[in-house]
Amino acid sequence: MTSAHALPMLHAVSLSFGYPSGARTGRLAVNDVTLGIARGAIVGLLGPNGSGKTTLLRLLAGMATPLRGEVQLAGEPVAGLPRRTLARRLAVVPQDTHTAFDFSVLDMVLMGRYPHLGPFALEGAEDLRLARDAMAATGTAHLEDRAFSTLSGGERQRVVIAGALAQSSDVLLLDEPTASLDLGYQLEIAALLGRINRERGTTIVIATHDLNLAATVCQQMVMLKDGQVIAQGPTAETLTPGHLRTLYGVDAEVRFHDGAGHLTVVPLARRA
Repeated sequence: MTSAHALPMLHAVSLSFGYPSGARTGRLAVNDVTLGIARGAIVGLLGPNGSGKTTLLRLLAGMATPLRGEVQLAGEPVAGLPRRTLARRLAVVPQDTHTAFDFSVLDMVLMGRYPHLGPFALEGAEDLRLARDAMAATGTAHLEDRAFSTLSGGERQRVVIAGALAQSSDVLLLDEPTASLDLGYQLEIAALLGRINRERGTTIVIATHDLNLAATVCQQMVMLKDGQVIAQGPTAETLTPGHLRTLYGVDAEVRFHDGAGHLTVVPLARRA
């Protein structure tokens, strides 16, 4: 008998999805994708604009309904899980977070506790403790009383990740977590995600254009082009010049950097 720990934490089975805009051409945003994400892994979703990364992330999160196939979370179909149950087990960090009201940082992080509260229940001492633990883990504790709208881009991203951590979920899905961040914040986010994975055992999936972020923190890669998986596997075997040429149409140097302790990617030229 297969043990629960042998099951993929997330499993996409023959997954397909299309938007109305693609109906005329028959183009699918995600086309017959099958992949398994192991418990405790950090997996990068790579691909050019329009490759299906964000759509696949939404399907994995249960935020979109596939035309065909299904997504399983620890062996259970995501489509059959109540929304509150799913939110307790899986957290999503979108690329952009906007709020209609000027919430404080603490209020933003406490929103991660809502799936654990009963109807009309208010946050208690344990919810506050978990929220503050999440802020401490993301280096945002000193921002507790600040208005979210006054924060820098890097600070906002760390607060949103803190809110996801406060959900106490097993899985964390992130869409372009370092987009529009300067180099210092990019390094902070990379270090933070690695620490969350090591200390909490959180399964992490990152959709990103940042090849060096993926090389830094991801143990596995899934490469998407035109909605289909062209390669998947361990980072060292998948992040190769040949795959990058197929994926992006560029020549790139990929090598292990002794000082950094991981692979680095240097784009060289766009192929004609």
